[in-house]
Amino acid sequence: MKYEVGSTVEGKVTGIKPFGAFVALDDEHQGLVHISEVSHDYVKDINDHLSVGDTVEVKVMNVEENSGKISLSIRKTQAAPEPKQRPRRQRPAQKENTQGFNTLEDKLKSWLKESNDRQAQLNKRLKK
Repeated sequence: MKYEVGSTVEGKVTGIKPFGAFVALDDEHQGLVHISEVSHDYVKDINDHLSVGDTVEVKVMNVEENSGKISLSIRKTQAAPEPKQRPRRQRPAQKENTQGFNTLEDKLKSWLKESNDRQAQLNKRLKK
């Protein structure tokens, strides 16, 4: 087989199916570009990206010796886009600055004390 895994070659799109596109590498060899290997972005409809007769640059991903099937990728020939940075959500400010590891027992004592204080304040308001 004259196509080696990892090599980049030019081919012509000969057919399009919902799962990918067939690309002729020469008169005797053709391979498949799976829909997931068309673009770095999500591809819902391959027809939005490729048409029969398009000349494309593809990278040989796999060659099965027994069957002669060639797996191709257009995505691997393109530079990966910069990852989109999402704005970070700010965490709500904590009431107390806790350092290190607090056990659940310590936290429970703190929560109970806070709850009792609130209940006492509510009781005082109701008695007035």
